[in-house]
Amino acid sequence: MNLTLCILAAGQGKRMYSELPKVLHRIAGKPLVGHVLDTGAALTLLPPIVIYGHGGELLRKEYRDRHLVWVEQREQLGTGHAVAQALSKIPLDSLVLILYGDVPLLTRETLEKLLAAAAPSGFSLLTAVLPDPTGYGRIVRDRSGTIVKIVEHKDAAADELAINEINTGIMAIRGEYLHRWLPGIGNLNAQGEYYLTDCVGLAVAENIQVHAIATAEPTEVTGVNNRTQLAELERAYQRRQAHALMERGTTVMDPLRIDIRGELICGRDVIIDINAVFEGRVRLGDRVVIGPNCFIRDAELGDEAVVLANSVIEEAKIGVGARIGPFSRIRPETELGDGVHIGNFVEIKKSRIAKGSKVNHLAYVGDTEIGSRVNVGAGTITCNYDGAHKHKTVIEDDVFIGSDTQLVAPVTIGRGATIGAGTTVTENVEAERLVISRVRQKSIAGWQRPRKAKKE
Repeated sequence: MNLTLCILAAGQGKRMYSELPKVLHRIAGKPLVGHVLDTGAALTLLPPIVIYGHGGELLRKEYRDRHLVWVEQREQLGTGHAVAQALSKIPLDSLVLILYGDVPLLTRETLEKLLAAAAPSGFSLLTAVLPDPTGYGRIVRDRSGTIVKIVEHKDAAADELAINEINTGIMAIRGEYLHRWLPGIGNLNAQGEYYLTDCVGLAVAENIQVHAIATAEPTEVTGVNNRTQLAELERAYQRRQAHALMERGTTVMDPLRIDIRGELICGRDVIIDINAVFEGRVRLGDRVVIGPNCFIRDAELGDEAVVLANSVIEEAKIGVGARIGPFSRIRPETELGDGVHIGNFVEIKKSRIAKGSKVNHLAYVGDTEIGSRVNVGAGTITCNYDGAHKHKTVIEDDVFIGSDTQLVAPVTIGRGATIGAGTTVTENVEAERLVISRVRQKSIAGWQRPRKAKKE
């Protein structure tokens, strides 16, 4: 039986106080509904049905490049009403997995258990047991433990309110059941809405057993209704990521202070200090050390690379044993060779620096090719921009660049050349030459510094 995903994403999210539809708010840099779509994509190749409402144009724009079946719910009249809008898209002979666009932390493993539970009768529910079930629909069972109905909190009697097993709203149900039952669901309840959960009572009336599995982790089924819940689920997600890293051998100094907003792949014996943020796809080789307060996006770091505190690396490749920071910025399209040192308050942009070279202090290197064993002194800058165009600087192997040097591109510094401190280089330098352009020092006797007149 084919699996059809049906994602309810029509809610406005008034308590978010935002112009964005609720499902486009982000956890780990990805919209809430994006987490749901990605988890569902691991279960079926069929395009998901997304039921949208408030802010639908923004939602459709966000996922315009993804193969989705869009269904509009013009009025938000309940979950049963929402799924009813999609009946024409739901095959009779499919198993339908109902998910919610604001419930982002569901795992594939839990959903696979839910689908397996649906196999005997074509109907299963995901439940959870909460110490405080206030606000949730309750799972009502008979003495044998068979589910007989779901009652919403506002419609529940006193004995039903004492039940701690709650309905998450997530279910797997045959398409034929939905086609048969949804048109007959009413809205005679405290909310005046058409509840999808009424399908449970209809199944019981037809002697169709409703199977249930309970999630052991309540955050899996927690939805987002306000900014506080968004922040709480962000931390729950990050704890999950940190624990997964630690189980695979990475040392995370504080699992409560790491943010992974994409994919982080770590080799053996990696150490990550506090407040590190990883975005996009980041790969860390064996024995890499990441210091505190670092930001790394779409980068690859070779074995034994060290990134010291407060450094930024974006869209770059870092070689084996390289050392970066503290307070370094490595900008996109940069490639650092093995053993390269980039020190404090150094910015590297769109440059290649070969093995063993060092740029250790207060420097800017942009649009530059640097060879091996080059030393770039403090305060050096490559003047790569003329106000309209970028130009390239080439520094060949074994060059020594003195402090406070300006290299005005386009320019090439030949192998083994030495540039004296305070030099402005505007022409190519031949190999093994010493270049100095500083003004000759003068000593003026008898000169006095201007002084302010004394007040009487």
